[in-house]
Order: sequence, then C-alpha cells, then structure tokens
Amino acid sequence: MKFFSCALLLILICSCDTSTEDPAFLKDISGRYLFNADEELEIYIENDSWFMKWRGATKIKPLKVGDGVYFVKEMNEKIQFRKNPADNKYYICLVPKTDESQMAYDFVKLEKDEFTASYYLKNGQFDKALDAYKTIKSKDSLSPIIEEAHLNRMGYRVMNNEDNIAHAISIFKLNAALHPESDNVYDSLGEALLRNGDTLESIANYKKALELDSGNRRAKQIVEKFGN
Repeated sequence: MKFFSCALLLILICSCDTSTEDPAFLKDISGRYLFNADEELEIYIENDSWFMKWRGATKIKPLKVGDGVYFVKEMNEKIQFRKNPADNKYYICLVPKTDESQMAYDFVKLEKDEFTASYYLKNGQFDKALDAYKTIKSKDSLSPIIEEAHLNRMGYRVMNNEDNIAHAISIFKLNAALHPESDNVYDSLGEALLRNGDTLESIANYKKALELDSGNRRAKQIVEKFGN
C-alpha cells in the first residue's frame, strides 16, 4: 500500500511538471524582475525550460501545478506570469491562497536598462539611485530600505569596513536627500567629508546639523574647531 501511494504521488508530480514550454512563452517571460522594492529575480531559459535565480540560488526549477501556474518551493508560493494591460509589461503574480480572483500584479519585468536602487547607488549613478529610492519612499514611506537608520548604518559599514569613502559619501548624501529634517544625516555626511579631506563642505553639513538641532554637541565641536 505504501509503495502504491508513493508511485501515485510520483505520477501526479510528473503529470503536473512538463519538461518543455512554448518557445514564445519562454521568450516573453525570460528576463529580470523587480522583486519587492530593491531585489532582482531572474528568469532564464535552458534546454527549452525556464529556471529562476533568486537570493543566491542559481537554478530554481518551479513545479508546474496547473495551467500556467507554478509552485516555487523556495518561496512557498504559487506564481503565474501575466501581462498587465495597464502598462503592457509582464509581471510575476503570486497566486492568492484563498480568492484567486484577487490576484495582483506583483513583480514587474525590468527593461534591459532598468536596475534596482541599490544597483544604481553601488555603481555611482547617484541621480538614478536617488530617483529610485524616492520612488520606493513614495510607494511605501515605512519601507525599511529607505529608513534613515538603515542607510546610516550602511554608510558607516562601507566607510569603516570596506574603506570606500566615496561610496560612503554617496550613501550619506542619499540619506540627507531622503531625510532632510534629520540633523544626524548631515552629521554623518559631515564626518565622511571631513575624513575625505573636504573640510569646507564638511563644515557646511555640520552647520546644517546644528540648525536642525542646536544641542548636537559633536557638530558644535567640529564647527568651533574647523569653522573659522
């Protein structure tokens, strides 16, 4: 009986999963997708089948469980590929666990010249990075990706552990642009600029920190020491 049950399960799995897909479908879905706000997920084709690269895994093979429906074990989600008539772009859609009529367009397929906010920042494309982070903020002002503390920690990690002062300055400038009401963002930017030898711009940022918080003792000390 146990052998029969296992054999039946194997037959069901094999009947759901096909080794090949329609070439036109494969061409349409292959590419990079924006997963959540600042991650990429890639769909690529190999031997007439599609695979997924996601979070370090390079060859995820979802199981086909229905007409155009696939189960991704690593996500514990069922997905579909759909073209959104509003923008004519392909999306990966998570299949709702209850009411499938409420399916949303979740993860958009990126154009060849589109990248994540963190990609732009890491590669020195500050203006594009700022636009991308502002877009994230406009969609979700509470996103941890654009939190002041998160970006501040990132800047110090890059400055202290990776010894990349130019990249750290870009991160602190981004943080200041996203959170101009905070004295701490200008304090951190001032510190990085001072470490980089840019005393004048550093002092300007420390003064900005003092304007926002006259009790910022560190900013006051730096301005008194170098500001004359």
